Amino acid sequence: MKRQPTDFINAKVQQRELLLGVDGGGTKTRAVVTDAAFQVLGEGVAGPSNPLRVGISTSAAAVREAFSQACTAADVQTVDIAAAEIGLAGVRREDLRERMKEALKGLGIRHLEVVTDADIALFGATAGAPGLVIIAGTGSICCGRNGRGKYACAGGWGPLAGDEGSGSWIARRALQAVARGEDGRGQSTALSEAACAYFNISTPDNLSIALYAPSMTNDRIAGFAKQVIEAARKDDDVARELIAEAGRELGTAAAAVVRKLRMESEKFQVAYVGGVFVAAELVLETLRKEVLQIAPQAFLAPPLLAPPLAAARMASRHLRTLALAG
Repeated sequence: MKRQPTDFINAKVQQRELLLGVDGGGTKTRAVVTDAAFQVLGEGVAGPSNPLRVGISTSAAAVREAFSQACTAADVQTVDIAAAEIGLAGVRREDLRERMKEALKGLGIRHLEVVTDADIALFGATAGAPGLVIIAGTGSICCGRNGRGKYACAGGWGPLAGDEGSGSWIARRALQAVARGEDGRGQSTALSEAACAYFNISTPDNLSIALYAPSMTNDRIAGFAKQVIEAARKDDDVARELIAEAGRELGTAAAAVVRKLRMESEKFQVAYVGGVFVAAELVLETLRKEVLQIAPQAFLAPPLLAPPLAAARMASRHLRTLALAG
């Protein structure tokens, strides 16, 4: 059947409206390609892309891989993408965002913005309405925006200076509990057996050999948090207290953001994103208590949009802003 002129016009419009959204963290990078109606056409997943932990080049390579997979799944060319929003952990500094943007020029996308993973998570949490989002994956951070447009964050300091309540933090605290339990300085725990299985050692005495091996990474250690969560679900007292403490730490970060934004008397959503919330029923109980102490009308709820899709919507918003400016 012969194509009509309007078919070519519509095809060009569709091509101009293709969008890329990327959510990159300390463990993995997810990308989606959507059309103008934000229908997901293709998805891709790659390794970690936090440039502070893996470097600029490795971060950019992960973004490119996830992007390429998404384009292949969507059956589109990379040059067909009109705009992209790349949300990455570890890019709070403007100079680092600019360096990442420079490293991603090879994607061939004319309109490309690099923002933090917290930026896209916050947009996805409330679809632009005032509120907070707590991210607790490999690392942790809480960000929020009030009705006056003011933006504030707490956390996000990395595994050495912070990341309280994150997978990395839970894993490290659990390993300390194992050491204390084995020494008799603390309570015995099922985490000892879990640590042996996870780190492939015969006895807890060999734990230090595994942890300080040259090949050991922060991401590998952070992965032990899944076993801590599982032990908590099986009612191990030490594990349950660790998960409850993680909730309190995340709630403390949220309370700090509430104070910065002067939202104590307002009603707003506190959304939560990240692997730690696989144990939502254990984490949210103590988190909620901390938040409600300072903001009684606040409520916890999952985000309205997944971070990669939120990023695609932000890309569309930037594209329309540019069109209006032009």
